Amino acid sequence: MNKIFLMSVVLTISGVLPALGNEGDPDNGNALYEIYCTQCHGISGDGKGINIADMSVLPRDHTDKDEMSARTDEELMKAIKHGGKSVNKSVLMPAWDSNFSDQQVDDLVAYLRQICCTN
Repeated sequence: MNKIFLMSVVLTISGVLPALGNEGDPDNGNALYEIYCTQCHGISGDGKGINIADMSVLPRDHTDKDEMSARTDEELMKAIKHGGKSVNKSVLMPAWDSNFSDQQVDDLVAYLRQICCTN
């Protein structure tokens, strides 16, 4: 093969790979979670936040390993971005799409995976 073609393929692939591998930062996800999620999901993520007294449907317990392991990252991202209704869950879960970037959603998912599955 010609060297220019191979170089073009390498440059094309290297330009695509970072977009495919968006790893979330659980530390940043933790900071976001503390600000936006603890009122309902609780400080430890157990679903017992200060707002639950007024809720007819309790928030998800993010520390429940079995329940959270059954959810794909895509489902979690969809719930965060588009609200509970988008994944056939509570309409009380707001859509955060206009508040969070895709990277921040990835960070939140990484944090959720940390609190459910590594503690």
